[in-house]
Amino acid sequence: VVLKIIKHYQEEGQGNEVVQGVLLGLVVDDRLEITNCFPFPQHTEDDADFDEVQYQMEMMRSLRHVNIDHLHVGWYQSTYYGSFVTRALLDSQFSYQHAIEESVVLIYDPIKTAQGSLSLKAYRLTPKLMEVCKEKDFSPEALKKANIAYENMFEEVPIVIKNSYLINVMLWELEKKSAVADRHELLSLASSNHLGKSLQLLMDRVDEMSQDIVKYNTYLRNVSKQQQQKHQYQQRRQQENMQRQSRGEAPLPEEDINKLFKPPQPPARMESLLIAGQINTYCQNIKEFNAQNLGKLFMAQALQDYNN
Repeated sequence: VVLKIIKHYQEEGQGNEVVQGVLLGLVVDDRLEITNCFPFPQHTEDDADFDEVQYQMEMMRSLRHVNIDHLHVGWYQSTYYGSFVTRALLDSQFSYQHAIEESVVLIYDPIKTAQGSLSLKAYRLTPKLMEVCKEKDFSPEALKKANIAYENMFEEVPIVIKNSYLINVMLWELEKKSAVADRHELLSLASSNHLGKSLQLLMDRVDEMSQDIVKYNTYLRNVSKQQQQKHQYQQRRQQENMQRQSRGEAPLPEEDINKLFKPPQPPARMESLLIAGQINTYCQNIKEFNAQNLGKLFMAQALQDYNN
């Protein structure tokens, strides 16, 4: 499955292009075994008649005919510098997990993998977030009541990769044919482009968070302003009723003040949580990047001392 995902990205993924596909497998005791996968085909606007659901059903039916695991257990997608905490991923994973409880999403990072270590992580939506998504209420009050923060939106599932003997043999053959002439190239610290790109994406998300905070502060000011207007209106009504009472007149009829002063619509907070989660992901990536470079530095120094 891992090799198929990597192959799919190498064939169809270009730059920040995201590739996606279906995961197939079965549940054994408390484990989810992912044993097969197939990609979503790339289609353009000209393929308006293409039906993804029908395509998936036909693929699963064909796999069942040749006695290959065909049960739907989730999906996978590639990521560009760790940019995967999005509303699209949230909605897709909710749909999968709502229909198939054990569904996971595998996130493959080709840029990290190209640096020498496989980057593959599995995520699920937490039960709290599933309940909020079912209600479709992303107001500040609903998220506060559910105690949802960016830290408890997704849960990472540990991955264990098992290869068959034939796959291990093939990997050894690929390693022998590797184009890397000098293994010490993996210790190179010349990766400032990666750090610079990660920092740029981080700053973009921080700017988005800043804009979202401005919108929320504007909403709070409007609420406060409306509360003052309601209070002033009630005071005027009360004074007028007192004057009418002193003249022996009937008080003014009761009015629904909420109809006169419609409360401003609170901004949805889910986007803010997703941005915060993405910022956290970028920070973790930069932290890992710095730790790897520090390890490379120590290893390069050790090799130099050994050679001396």
